[in-house]
Formats: sequence, C-alpha cells, structure tokens
Amino acid sequence: MRKLDPHTLLSALWLFILLNIIFRDIHQFVLKSHLEMLLTGYYNGILITDELMLMGGFFALVPISMVLFSLVLERRWLRPVSAFGVIFTAGPALMAPPTDMDDVLHFGVAFCALAAISWITWRWREDQSEPAHP
Repeated sequence: MRKLDPHTLLSALWLFILLNIIFRDIHQFVLKSHLEMLLTGYYNGILITDELMLMGGFFALVPISMVLFSLVLERRWLRPVSAFGVIFTAGPALMAPPTDMDDVLHFGVAFCALAAISWITWRWREDQSEPAHP
C-alpha cells in the first residue's frame, strides 16, 4: 500500500465517515416504517423540533468540517481538533446505539475509521510534519 501524507489520509478518512453516515441515512428511507415514523413528527419517540434539527445540523457539520480542516490545519492544531471531531462524531452514536443489523454495520465501520483517525493523529511524529516552505 502506498504511503500517504497524514493530511491527505485524515481528510480521506473523514470523507469516508461522512459518506458512510449519509448512505446509512439514505438507506433508512427505503423502510416504510421509518418513513411513517418521520411523518408523525417523532423519531424514536422524540419530538422533532427546530432546535433538534439545528443540533443535528451542528453534529453533521463536524465531520464535514474535518474533511477541510485535515487538509489545511498544521499538525499542532490538527491533533486537538481531530480529537474533538472524533469525540463529537462518536458521542451521538454512542448515546443512541444501533438497533438493526445494517445500522450495526455502518456504525462499526464508522467507529473503525474514527479509531484510525485517533491512531494516526496520536502517532503522528513531528518529523512527518509539513515540508519546509521556501
């Protein structure tokens, strides 16, 4: 396997997580029961409000932002920002664990990618930093 720059690899992993989340959500919409539940204004017994939608938008912006931050932030800033991103992306999923097999698959894949991000940023040595600017 070819060795990638840590910035590129981290950005690709965040994009992988984001696409996994999006596909899982789209996948749910083929279930009649899921659509019927959404049409009631409740999701798993929780009233869907504007505030809840805003909070969901914020949680979605974290992995979206991490795709860009992974490419543009220097190592010293990216390490703590990545830790925040991993915790904020994993947190909501841990609070509402998956209930069916396809969700288990998607969450398992996402958590493996989040673990890889944590591992890469933790093990990222200073000498692997950005090349010197002329």
